[in-house]
Amino acid sequence: MAETVKQCTKCGRRPSIYLRPYSGERLCADCFKSTIRERVERTVSRYDMFEHDSRIAVGVSGGKDSLGLLHVLNEIEAEFPRSEVIAVSIDEGVAGYRDEALTIAGEACRELGVEHNIFSFADLFGTTMDDVASTPRELTPCSYCGVLRRRALNEAARSVEADRLATGHNLDDFAQTALMNLLRGDLRRLSLMHPGGGEVEGFVRRVKPYCEVPERESALYAHLEGFRFQEIPCPHASEAMRNDMRAFINGVEVKRPGTTFTVYRTALKLIPNVEPGDLIGRCRLCGEPTTGETCRACQLMEELNPSSNGA
Repeated sequence: MAETVKQCTKCGRRPSIYLRPYSGERLCADCFKSTIRERVERTVSRYDMFEHDSRIAVGVSGGKDSLGLLHVLNEIEAEFPRSEVIAVSIDEGVAGYRDEALTIAGEACRELGVEHNIFSFADLFGTTMDDVASTPRELTPCSYCGVLRRRALNEAARSVEADRLATGHNLDDFAQTALMNLLRGDLRRLSLMHPGGGEVEGFVRRVKPYCEVPERESALYAHLEGFRFQEIPCPHASEAMRNDMRAFINGVEVKRPGTTFTVYRTALKLIPNVEPGDLIGRCRLCGEPTTGETCRACQLMEELNPSSNGA
């Protein structure tokens, strides 16, 4: 005898399509989607992420998380007529991968009526990630990409005159990054992970409204909303330490639901106790704020090309 489909525990009217292992909720499609929006709204409110007239640059990669965030923020900000959502995408220069992502991002922005701006590593730094990956180096390609992408997103947000930069980092991303920073002993980086960001001269305030949305729920939201997103991973990502953290956390989460939230909340408790380090000046090469004589982006570019004068 077939098992009876259980009703949604939120509305009690429709059959459930998803069980949240960490909460025990059974949700129908409509209630599931509404809980994602509610979670984002609570996160935005808790960390006071936006003003009523904010110009919000959303970093859109073409993946499920950034496109999901774009859809949700576009709905939320429609209720605030003086605010504006703009999409910014970074072309890191990965042949056969980023091209598809940018096409998907462009289609989504046209459907939503959102302005879309593309900035490239080639224009900003004079190189591409394919070039970096083929160059003799000590670090993994992801180490270079992470630093340069953060710089590129900040420059993109400044170029479109945004006062906020929203990225689609989900709960799993946050937990993985927290563990990586702890294992590396990099407490300064841990201090910079706060979802609400901070006001630092020279940087557009970066916020993470999707930080309490688990990755599997981000994927389900995308499928239920029916928008296309890129599913193939970056070909240079196989060397990344993040893969190890993802496998570890996913394995523990299956056995002990709620572990990912626990890691996230523990990191938030640690952040106020860590000194982030002061931005003491401007980089001698590019003029960006830095804690030392040369910013990390220019250091990496010099390592790749010792004869260069910086990014």
